[in-house]
Amino acid sequence: MSELESRIRCKSLLSKVVKVEETIQYFKDGMNLGWSGFTPAGYPKAVPIALADHVEKNNLQGKLRFNLFIGASVGAETENRWAQLDMIDRRWPYQTGKDIAKGINEGRIRMGDKHLSLFAQDLGYGFYTKDTPTGKLDLAIIEVSAITEDGGLVPTSSCGVIPEILMICDKVIVEVNTGQPSFEGMHDIIVPGTPPNRQVFNITKADSRIGTTYCPCDPNKIIAIVESKHLDKGRAFAEQDDTSEAIANHIMDFFQYEVKCGRLPKNLLPIQSGVGSIANAVVGGLAKGPFSNLTVYTEVLQDTMLDLFDSGKLDAASSCSLSLSENPGFPRFFANFEKYAPKITLRPLSISNAPEPIRRLGCIAMNTPVEFDIYAHANSTLVGGTRMINGLGGSGDFLRNAFLSIMHTPSTRPSKTDPHGITCVVPKAPHIDHTEHDLDVLVTEQGLADLRGLAPKDRAQMLIDKCVHPEYKPIMQEYFDMAKKECLSKGIGHEPQLFDRCFKMQMNLAKHGTMKIKDWNVPDIV
Repeated sequence: MSELESRIRCKSLLSKVVKVEETIQYFKDGMNLGWSGFTPAGYPKAVPIALADHVEKNNLQGKLRFNLFIGASVGAETENRWAQLDMIDRRWPYQTGKDIAKGINEGRIRMGDKHLSLFAQDLGYGFYTKDTPTGKLDLAIIEVSAITEDGGLVPTSSCGVIPEILMICDKVIVEVNTGQPSFEGMHDIIVPGTPPNRQVFNITKADSRIGTTYCPCDPNKIIAIVESKHLDKGRAFAEQDDTSEAIANHIMDFFQYEVKCGRLPKNLLPIQSGVGSIANAVVGGLAKGPFSNLTVYTEVLQDTMLDLFDSGKLDAASSCSLSLSENPGFPRFFANFEKYAPKITLRPLSISNAPEPIRRLGCIAMNTPVEFDIYAHANSTLVGGTRMINGLGGSGDFLRNAFLSIMHTPSTRPSKTDPHGITCVVPKAPHIDHTEHDLDVLVTEQGLADLRGLAPKDRAQMLIDKCVHPEYKPIMQEYFDMAKKECLSKGIGHEPQLFDRCFKMQMNLAKHGTMKIKDWNVPDIV
């Protein structure tokens, strides 16, 4: 028996096995497509790559365009290449790749941004397909490790929005990935109902299990099965630097203080950590730190989570995706599969990011924004308020519902035109993804500001004192003092802002290449 045949345990489906090129016939211009995947893990590869090859070979650029609904980003060799070939009309709710971001910012690709837990449930409710003739997705492409005896789909390295896709799609192409070990047994799947029949997510510990190890699927929905041997490209590993290390140290000191004060248990509470060098440094700090018997309840597991397992300090981790690097992350994971797999639970996005378990478990949420302002409003998505990077992702799901909501960023970011870079703490964020109501603690390498219980003006002064880079501190203090004086004199000073000046630093950057303004006089910006 071949490896493919052993993975397809519903033997009636063996007749649906075809060569990948034979699936091209099912794709028509304008279709709404649902893909598995969450970050570059667990996404279909064979069919999207074959379709891209078909478009390129036959000069069909711009003539076969699709609307993509995926749990989050997927591998650049699929969605970014589709963007290069002008194959994407709409993209929800998150993306990765220079060409797809370029297409979005040039207006050629229509992207919608949404809190990921809300995207998942709204997709299942049919909100994104409400204007189609059938009210459903036209076609789904799902990567699996195996197909069970009754047609159930066993996901690979992520769960994404597979349950919701299967709720609203009657035609499914399945990619059985035999190029990697089966992930069967790692998943905890439930198919959320729709109100008023939506069930309780009774997750009381990070490793609680409330569902099945596969996604139920009517075998009659499966129109084709192809074999794939493509490996996940994974997420590139972000190296730590002195700045991220300093931020991690501030957070470790804060945790120890909270334990000492009795506000956190000695093993903390379930950790949620975003992506990037700072997140890696924080997890690395936990691996070296004094805390043990830790748990993780998050949406992505990066390479440093394996370090945390290896340290013996991490007991269990729940996630939507194994967001490991192509090398060394996934090879390291597979080489130690029997060690890591029993401690990891992979859940659908609608469960991993649901407010209910996040709040019940008391998660500690830690994420990185583009910037935040002096009143603790954070921008995670739009550089300059207009240029989309990747999307909001799941940070808001956790920050709005966590026991502790922490955002961390360098105080400045590199710039080609200013040796000190641009400040990541500004008078007013030009776009707001997370409001002052959502955030408890803000951290830069300069220091940590615990904002709990502080009124807006007190928050602002603490952020200037603790988090702003020394090069920008006098500029920020001058603005804040000026705004307070003018607004309080008029009786409008709860959260002082001067709207003729609050974006002057950003405008100076656009015009002169630096955020270091000469003064706060209004005529300079004309």
